[in-house]
Amino acid sequence: MLTLYDTRRRRAVPFRSRSSLVTVYVCGVTPYDTTHLGHARTFLIFDVLVRLLEARGQRVRYAQNITDIDESILQRAARDHIDWRKLGRREERKFLADMRALGWREPDEMPHATREIASMLRLATRLERRGKAYVAEGGGLYFDVSTFPRFGEVSHLSPARMRAINATQDDAALDEPRRRSPLDFALWRSVPDGPTWPSPFGRGRPGWHLECSAMSEEYLGLPIDIHGGGSDLVYPHHECETAQSEAAHGVKFVRHWVHAAPVRLDGKKMSKSLGNMVFVRDVLEDTTPQALRIYLLDRHYRRAFDHDEARLARARRRAVRLAATLGVGPVGPLERDAATRGVLDALDNDLDTAAAIRGLERAARSTNDGAKRSLRYVAQRILGVI
Repeated sequence: MLTLYDTRRRRAVPFRSRSSLVTVYVCGVTPYDTTHLGHARTFLIFDVLVRLLEARGQRVRYAQNITDIDESILQRAARDHIDWRKLGRREERKFLADMRALGWREPDEMPHATREIASMLRLATRLERRGKAYVAEGGGLYFDVSTFPRFGEVSHLSPARMRAINATQDDAALDEPRRRSPLDFALWRSVPDGPTWPSPFGRGRPGWHLECSAMSEEYLGLPIDIHGGGSDLVYPHHECETAQSEAAHGVKFVRHWVHAAPVRLDGKKMSKSLGNMVFVRDVLEDTTPQALRIYLLDRHYRRAFDHDEARLARARRRAVRLAATLGVGPVGPLERDAATRGVLDALDNDLDTAAAIRGLERAARSTNDGAKRSLRYVAQRILGVI
C-alpha cells in the first residue's frame, strides 16, 4: 500500500482516496521567468505520483494552476518594461515546453487565475457572509484568523515565525496596516494601480491564497485527496488556503498534504526572487531528459539538495547504462516478480524515487527477459528514466 508523508499530521500515513477517482492539486508556476531545477523537481515528483496511481488502475484528476496575476509578475513586467500579460504568456509557453521535454504527464486541468475571478469572488463573499472575513478600514477584504482556531495546524509554526515570514512576501507592502491582526491575510485587495477587477468590495485584485482555494474547489471539489507543491508554500500559502476553505465550507479541505524540498545553489534555495537559478532548458543542451529525471529524482523528495555538476555528470552516465541494460525490448505489463515488487515497494514507501531508481539499476543487470518487460514498464511509464 502507498504511504505518503502528510505535512499536517507530520507522519507517513497510508494513502486512501475518497472515491474511485483520486483528485490531485499542485500549486503551479507564477510565470515571470523560465523553469529552474527546483520547479522541475517538484513537478516531476507529482508526475511520478500520478503515474504510479494510474499504473495501479486508479483514475486520477490532476489540476495544476497558472498564477498569471501576482505582484511578482507585475514587478518584473515593470522592471523589464513589458506588458504583464505578454510576460506571463511568454514565460508560460517556456515552462510548458521545458516540462514537455522532460516527459511530463500533463495535468488534466490548468486553470489560470485571471480566468477564475468569478469563483474567487463567490468564495470571498461566502466568507464575509459567514463572519469569517471583514472589509478593512483602508479597503480590501481580509480573512479574520481569530475565527479559525485551527490556524497553524498545517505549518506548525508559531505566530512570531508566521509574522516574520509574512514580512518577506512580495505582496507584503500592499497589506492594510490597520487590519485587525498582522496574521489576517488578504482575500481581495483594494489597490491604487495595476490590473483590477470589479467586486462587492471595490475594484481590486484577488489575494494569492484565495486563487488556489477557489480553483481547486472549482475543478476538483472538496475534500481534495492530495494537495501539494514546494515546501516553501506550507506557510503562508497552504496554511491560509486551508483556513479559508474550511471556514467557508465546514469540511476538510485536503486529506494528504505533500511537499517537495527545494533544490539549492551554494546552500541557498534556488528561486526566482533570489536569481540563483539553473534552468532546465540550459541543462538539456547537453543532458538527456532521462538523465535529468534521474538526477532530480535521485534524492528523496523531502530532502533538499545542492545542485552538483559532478552528480549531474554521473546521472548522464547512469542514464546511458540503464538504457543499455533495460531500454530495448517490449514494455510491460506489470508483473509480481521479486525485482518489480522491490522497485514498487520503494515507491510505495513515501515515494522513495531514489531507492526505486537504484533498485531498477541493480535488477536491470541481473534479471531475466520476462522480468525486464515489467521493469521496463516501471522505468518508462512510471519513473520516466528510459
